[in-house]
Amino acid sequence: MNDSSSLIVVLACVACLLVSAGAAAAEPASEPGFVSMFDGKSLRGWSVMPAKAAKAWTVKDGMIVGDGDKGRCYLVFDKGDIADFEMKLSYRFPGKGNSGISIRARKDPTGKRGFQSYHADFGHLGIGRQVLGAWDFHTPGRREHACLRGDRLVIDKHDKPTLTKIEGAVTPADIHKGGWNHVHVIAKGNNFKFFINGKPAAEFTEHLDKKRRLDKGMIQLQLHDPGMVVHFKELRIKILK
Repeated sequence: MNDSSSLIVVLACVACLLVSAGAAAAEPASEPGFVSMFDGKSLRGWSVMPAKAAKAWTVKDGMIVGDGDKGRCYLVFDKGDIADFEMKLSYRFPGKGNSGISIRARKDPTGKRGFQSYHADFGHLGIGRQVLGAWDFHTPGRREHACLRGDRLVIDKHDKPTLTKIEGAVTPADIHKGGWNHVHVIAKGNNFKFFINGKPAAEFTEHLDKKRRLDKGMIQLQLHDPGMVVHFKELRIKILK
């Protein structure tokens, strides 16, 4: 091999190393214990409740699409009842909308709602702190406390609420209008945390008697209103023991 050939080989090897390094740098940081909830191609592992609204949820361009004109409903993760976990996803609203993640959901025995749940609420920028970044209590039969964006709520054993403000909580300036926003929900025992774009949104802890709490249940994505569209991607979960 002559000198010119040797130089070409060396340059080619260097180029390969640079490409490999760039690819490695572009890979997301490792998330030990998290597994994907969405294959990017289908709704395998999910089901719609009520089933008559099945056409409201589709997959397009590697994302889950919810269309409110095709039914107010929930997309339910088909792994049964789950208690403690961390969940991450990205969402966006092309226009206006109201959605969120219902956790520890179960059929409502009072019949006032379809389901009882704790609900991490999010919607389009401008919808207000009672939705965007709030915890919502879908709990007929027990008190439904307010826990708005920026609030830390503690419910004592007598169902008395105490609210304090979260320092450094997410604000409208941190939300990407029409773009992707990243959610992280942590449910562990009687403590529930909700983050948007890496900042705390709302948190609550409840000290009620265990029989009055929701101890485990379904995970659901909500489609709230006619006329709205919501997109989801990068859904993953870590079950906590």
